[in-house]
Amino acid sequence: MALRVLEDDFENNRFNDDKCHTLSSVEQMKVEETVQMCYSYLKDELGLEIDESESSQQEIKEETALPRLKRWKHKKFLLKGLEQLSQSYQCLDASRCWLVYWILHSLDLLSVDLPDPVADRVIEYLGRCQNPDGGFGGGPGQMSHLASTYPSVNALCIVGTEKAYQTINRVKLQEFLQCMHTANGGFIMHQDGEEDIRGAYCAASIAKLTNIMTPEMFDKTPEWVISCQTYEGGFSGFPGLEAHGGYSFCGLAILVLLEHEGLCDLKSLLRWATNRQMKYEGGFQGRTNKLVDGCYSFWQGGAFPLLHMALSKQDSVSENPVSCSKWMFNQGALQEYILACCQYHSGGLIDKPGKL
Repeated sequence: MALRVLEDDFENNRFNDDKCHTLSSVEQMKVEETVQMCYSYLKDELGLEIDESESSQQEIKEETALPRLKRWKHKKFLLKGLEQLSQSYQCLDASRCWLVYWILHSLDLLSVDLPDPVADRVIEYLGRCQNPDGGFGGGPGQMSHLASTYPSVNALCIVGTEKAYQTINRVKLQEFLQCMHTANGGFIMHQDGEEDIRGAYCAASIAKLTNIMTPEMFDKTPEWVISCQTYEGGFSGFPGLEAHGGYSFCGLAILVLLEHEGLCDLKSLLRWATNRQMKYEGGFQGRTNKLVDGCYSFWQGGAFPLLHMALSKQDSVSENPVSCSKWMFNQGALQEYILACCQYHSGGLIDKPGKL
């Protein structure tokens, strides 16, 4: 692939605050310095000092030095995480089902088969996380919560065995989701909890995946979701708040799952999403005037296939249909950022260079 770091004018993409320094501009320039170190190392690896007359050797060296996904290191890191986590993970006690899901999902993307004994332990553990009301807690004995029910159900479906599917009490799960639905169409995260767009997405995804969706369960939900789209084009967690990458993915995904994406101002959302890709780093930020963060490679990047599909429906009779060969952002730039800047030396990914 053609690397941006090899372009003569690449450094022109650096942030310029016109010497009007602010806290956010200073932090932005600090991040760019750390990213620049990663890209400089990459250029050195490509052997750019080779004489032009040795162009064939240059091509060979460039091909072997291109940034690649360290699959075996990530596999080792993930499988270890399923068995034992360090003491630093204690703060994530209420997110243990998320850790299981993130690990299983990553292994699935890497095409790693889960050993049967490990799969059985996953099923047994997540089964202990499901409560009598049908929802799942973040761990055994913890209260039911939509944000922990979502990864638990998804993790069991990734395991994909009959035993895993049977672990999900679909009758009680349906009742739990219906109880989280509010009169105005939104969803609360747990009993007497906050109402936000994450809850609606978790509920829609779970209901669709387990085939327990009913019209009553999502009565007025599309209209409530649309009320969260902001003047910028992205979605907020609740009507009247700031647009955010995670909430924007959730909002669009809900509408797609409920087949109401036509209610959304898709082009405004597309404009907002594309402007969240950082010119120099290549990764995405979550909100306007924020720093690059590797996690938004999913939340922002994952919205583009949904936008592409929705816009394709609108443009089916248009003279300017959307591309059939690529998404509507710089895919190469995002790949460079993840592969050159976010791969930790012992396996796993970080959100930006210099952070764990």
